[in-house]
Amino acid sequence: MAIVKPFRAFRPKRNLAEKVASRPYDVMNTREAREEAKGNPHSFLHITRAEIDFPEGIDEHDAVVYQKGKENMLSFIKEGILFQDKAACYYVYAQTMWGKTQYGIVGCASYEDYLNNIIKKHELTRPDKEDDRMVHIRVTNFNAEPVFFAFPDHERLNTIIKDTIQSAPEYDFTLSDDVGHHLWVINNPALVSEIEGIFKNEIPYTYVADGHHRTAAAARIALERKAKNPSHTGNEEYNFFMAVHFPASQLRIIDYNRVCKDLNGLSKDAFLSALEKGFGIVKKGKEIYKPAQLHNFSMYLEGEWYSLTPKEGNYNDNDPIGCLDVTILSELVLTPVLNITDLRKSTRIDFVGGIRGLGELQKRVDSGEMKVAFALFPVSMKQLIDIADTNNIMPPKTTWFEPKLRSGLFIHDLE
Repeated sequence: MAIVKPFRAFRPKRNLAEKVASRPYDVMNTREAREEAKGNPHSFLHITRAEIDFPEGIDEHDAVVYQKGKENMLSFIKEGILFQDKAACYYVYAQTMWGKTQYGIVGCASYEDYLNNIIKKHELTRPDKEDDRMVHIRVTNFNAEPVFFAFPDHERLNTIIKDTIQSAPEYDFTLSDDVGHHLWVINNPALVSEIEGIFKNEIPYTYVADGHHRTAAAARIALERKAKNPSHTGNEEYNFFMAVHFPASQLRIIDYNRVCKDLNGLSKDAFLSALEKGFGIVKKGKEIYKPAQLHNFSMYLEGEWYSLTPKEGNYNDNDPIGCLDVTILSELVLTPVLNITDLRKSTRIDFVGGIRGLGELQKRVDSGEMKVAFALFPVSMKQLIDIADTNNIMPPKTTWFEPKLRSGLFIHDLE
């Protein structure tokens, strides 16, 4: 059963919450982070992407950048931008996007649950990104950003959430992207105890929806600190990391697409000829073409869009991994044609979340940065849970969840 523990969050004063809240570190590059935080000294990006406080050109992984993130965190606390709740609490964090609101319970998950597969994974991580967040946690001594978990719907927890949101929220604001953010504090001792007991006794598993790198990094930090602490008991704060737990039925997955830097030495005609072995190909012209259904892909190459439909016999709908479009793309295109064999390490491929739209794929190819782009039909929550429950792993960057959790609204101190 799952451990989801209350904690004493550091969080912004009510009148500063909107200014502090920032998008997650991994959905933007340094240039975008500089632009988003411009003119806002309270942005949490000064902690999660502290390279923005240095001149352009600095390596975001330089030791001085991580140290600056720590200094900024401590400064936020010293200046009263952030304060710590006096008692261990749970929090209900809600987000409204496209007319729909999803409600999650904020609490601390256990690294042991992660190692013991109580927290179920569906993706492998990229070592460079995992290392980056591990260093950030180690230096700052905080889980600065929450991970995004799902859990099987539970009637009593749903009732607790519904009852909680009848009162006025602690935070309630809508940002420029039209996503609303709302937070309630659950500090009634009896209710806090009940929530902890429900997870411990009635929720068999939780699922990583978004944040595999942060989850893996937090577990590595816990193991590192355990090894250095001869008096380790298992109750230390470093054994836990911050997560927002959403009922699975509330979540939305959108597409996660691919762009590749080259055609592996092939001409356009030779590349299309190679694709014809596995796909039916229809040229769609210059207008953006979006995949119409599962097992349909769109491709953008040299100013034109194409529809790709894999031929019968080239995939297995009875295999939870083999039926995924990301698997079909890898097995029919990326590996045999483009010779991209390790999505976690290859520098010849990049991933673009569907929230940016297919126009972003076209833009990156037209600019010359990339040579070809592929858009995929999104996977479902059922596919994700089936894969996790059968201890299978999706290829990297298969799922993109929206809306993204905002960072800075609650922070977990490892001490």
